[in-house]
Amino acid sequence: MPAGERKKKDRKDSQLIIRINKADRDAFLDLCEALDTSAAREIRRFIREFTLSHQGADPDPGGARDSRAKEPAEWPGKRKSKSSKKK
Repeated sequence: MPAGERKKKDRKDSQLIIRINKADRDAFLDLCEALDTSAAREIRRFIREFTLSHQGADPDPGGARDSRAKEPAEWPGKRKSKSSKKK
């Protein structure tokens, strides 16, 4: 396949903007740097693997559910919200 055709096929023409806390972002970027990869490459790989592993699966098998249900109660380095502090 000529290089021009390959570039058109692999063109990244869309963005996904997410909000995460700074500590999680910094830890992810540091790990990517240590592994000599880019954050974008790892996120694209995760999205490809996630969508492939769920192809053909019922998109809503148990009805509506909390989107955070799979997150552990406390991620390493995650700060508690201001509303959880005792006054």
